[in-house]
Parts: sequence; C-alpha cells; structure tokens
Amino acid sequence: MRADATATSWTLGAPTMSAGSDAAPLDDAALVEAALGGDTSAFDALVTRHRRSVYQVCYRFVNQHEDAADLTQDTFVRAWKSLGTFRGQARFSTWIYRIAVNVSLNRVSRKTPKTEPADFDLVADLGQPSPCAALDADERRRLVRRAVHSLPPRQRTALILRTYHELSHQEVAAIVGTSVGAVKANVFHALTNLRKRLDPLV
Repeated sequence: MRADATATSWTLGAPTMSAGSDAAPLDDAALVEAALGGDTSAFDALVTRHRRSVYQVCYRFVNQHEDAADLTQDTFVRAWKSLGTFRGQARFSTWIYRIAVNVSLNRVSRKTPKTEPADFDLVADLGQPSPCAALDADERRRLVRRAVHSLPPRQRTALILRTYHELSHQEVAAIVGTSVGAVKANVFHALTNLRKRLDPLV
C-alpha cells in the first residue's frame, strides 16, 4: 500500500467504513494486515478503536482540546504513512501510543500550553496527606497540574502513562523505548519531585 495520507477515507470526526466491510470485528493485527493490503476501511476501524485513547494521551501533554485534536489527527496520519514499518513485535496500541507521545513531546517543546493541564490531581497518589489540604479544591488542582507540567519530559511521560492510563511498567517501557527499570526510576523521581514542589504549600 502506498503510504499517502490523501488516500485515506477517514477523518477523526467521522471515520468511515466501506460498505459491507467485515474489518471492524478483526483484531488489530488483522486490521493492520488488511490495511497494508489496500483496505482503507481497515485503517478506519483502527482509528475508531484507538482514537479516544490517543486523544487522551495527547491531551495530558498539551492540556487544550484543539491542540489535542490536532495531535490526534497528526498521530494517525503519521501512523498511516509509516504503517509498513509496523512489524508486530509490539501491540498496535503500544505502537500508536509511541507515535502519540512523540508528536505531543515535539509540540510541548516548542509551544507553551494555552491552559493549565486538566484533571491532574495526583495528591492521593503521593502516598501522604494532601500538602494542599488548606486550599480549596480548584486551587489545589491548579497547583498539582502546574507541578506535573513542570516535570522533565521523561518523568512526565512515564507518570502520565503509568498513573493516568494505568499501563504496566512493561507497557510504558515498550512505548517510550526504554527499560522497565528506567520507567520505574522515572515514575519514582516524578513523584519525588512532585512532593518537593508541593511540600512548601503545607
């Protein structure tokens, strides 16, 4: 299949399926094989299946709906173009997450988010009483969001995938292309850094 994004029949807003296609019930590996064979509806099915989780990954990095939607679109365009490089050693979800993380990190490295990160409330995960207990809920969330966003990229990535997407250390390692030990270390250092940033608020 020629990896040309203009050849696809899908959009993130309205993925389509060819009439009579039986691609939807297939597993990811079978859908990838069908897409490589020229069945664009198979890639439509992959988009439909993974669009929400990819969007959530992107949103955790850029914290703004329009940017996250753009990055989600970019993720699947890149996946389409490079689908021939998918060898099946990892699950398709791992492969697509890796693309989403990379495009998101590229975006945040050159652009300041328009808003604070949303739904980042790690206080309960820090293993101690909330250092922001005296603050109202909105202010506490804002401070935790800012602290998470200030983490180094590797720590932030490991924390997002491990904590918010509940992936195993092995899955995170496969996505970011590092060892399980490195993932554990990044999560540990991320939580340690969050404590340091939040402790003065006690």
